[in-house]
Amino acid sequence: MAKKQYEMVIGLEVHVELDTNTKIFCGCSTKFGASPNTQTCPVCMGLPGSLPVLNKKVVDYAVKAGIATNCSITPRGKQDRKNYFYPDLAKAYQVSQYDLPLCHDGYIEIEEENENYKIGITRIHIEEDAGKLIHTDGGSLIDYNRAGVPLIEIVSEPDIRSAAQAKAYLQKLRSIIMYAGISDCKMNEGSFRCDVNLSVREKGSEILGTRTEMKNLNSFSFIVKAIESEFKRQIEVIESGDEVIQETRRWDPELGKSFSMRTKEDAHDYRYFPDPDLAPIVITKEKLKEIKDSIEVLPDQRKKTYMDSYGLTAYEADKLVSEKFIADFYEEAVKEGSAKLVANLMLSEVFRLLGKEEEAEKIPFAPSKLGVLAKRIEEDVISQSMAKKIVELLWKSDKDVDEIIEKEDMRQITDVALLEGIISKLIAENEDIVSSYKAGKEKAFQALVGSVMRQTKGKASPSLTAKILSELITK
Repeated sequence: MAKKQYEMVIGLEVHVELDTNTKIFCGCSTKFGASPNTQTCPVCMGLPGSLPVLNKKVVDYAVKAGIATNCSITPRGKQDRKNYFYPDLAKAYQVSQYDLPLCHDGYIEIEEENENYKIGITRIHIEEDAGKLIHTDGGSLIDYNRAGVPLIEIVSEPDIRSAAQAKAYLQKLRSIIMYAGISDCKMNEGSFRCDVNLSVREKGSEILGTRTEMKNLNSFSFIVKAIESEFKRQIEVIESGDEVIQETRRWDPELGKSFSMRTKEDAHDYRYFPDPDLAPIVITKEKLKEIKDSIEVLPDQRKKTYMDSYGLTAYEADKLVSEKFIADFYEEAVKEGSAKLVANLMLSEVFRLLGKEEEAEKIPFAPSKLGVLAKRIEEDVISQSMAKKIVELLWKSDKDVDEIIEKEDMRQITDVALLEGIISKLIAENEDIVSSYKAGKEKAFQALVGSVMRQTKGKASPSLTAKILSELITK
């Protein structure tokens, strides 16, 4: 009997903290990293008699996210109370949206292993964040600074079939949100975090299995590992004859496995009802147009421009548009030098020193310097290998490119007469290598070029050296 083949079915819930100065219903600061419980007030603590006032920017940002992800916008919506008790929720309810989310029925397109996929977006709604529990040996402490920080929750359709697709979707979504200018999406600060809903079924089946949910994953690598681990765990449960339990699980990155936290609630458990203290949310056609017009060029449009206007490959363009700051940096650099050379320097040297693209704003020099560097390569002033060293020096100092070239004596030798003399002597001293080249051994030619580079301490122009060498050998 053939072994059963399984597939995973994944839907993702992404929580994005909006980049507003104040909380969703009060004037408290949303600044990250403040001392515990210093950014609270009667409203975000839910004290009796306090009344919420909706931050208009939260609505604008949520609608922006909806437009950027091809959603329909609800013209008249409302906010609802989601009732549950947990220590980090001072009011014992969360203000969210139930049946009338601000945005619905959208999608984003992703590319994975040269295949294009459309991932549906069920809804985007606004809600308030909860506080933060800090567990210690002596018990648990609560910091309510985060309580009331505005969130949007972006809920996907269960269209994702692999960990790689999930990662591609999240990276694309994060990029869109950042381009729209509504969140910094700093995963290490919890501004962009994900709940993974996963079930398993036999390949070919249309029936969904029982899903589990893994909460608050804030690293792409953790998300991939958590998905792969849960997929394997559910298959083992099914094949042992047991049933998968609908539950919420916690991923432990150090142990590389998940643990059950609680049985998963359904909507009726939360006893949603409209918040009586908050007015309906009305989005007029005029307001919708105003928000739409305020959205800058999104990643897919920039990618197309880079391919059509700059001649970049799909891979190169994808990498450069992955972060708005990187794309902005690239476009500024291109004003000074070759688009293709700037792209090569960005993808090889800058990304290498950067380490992680999510930390792009740590590039410590101006884009114009990279553009000038590309121009000096194009002018044959320096070589590609010299450019690598110059990028490293730019990272450590505030000197200009030309200052570094002169100080480090990196200017290439482009004197034809000087190179002809060096190369003629080399040919005379290496007749056996020259004969090998003439016999068809291409490596022999590269060996001669290498000898010239060693003699000139890497300063001979590689292209000019190859040209002169070829001419002199074939004389």
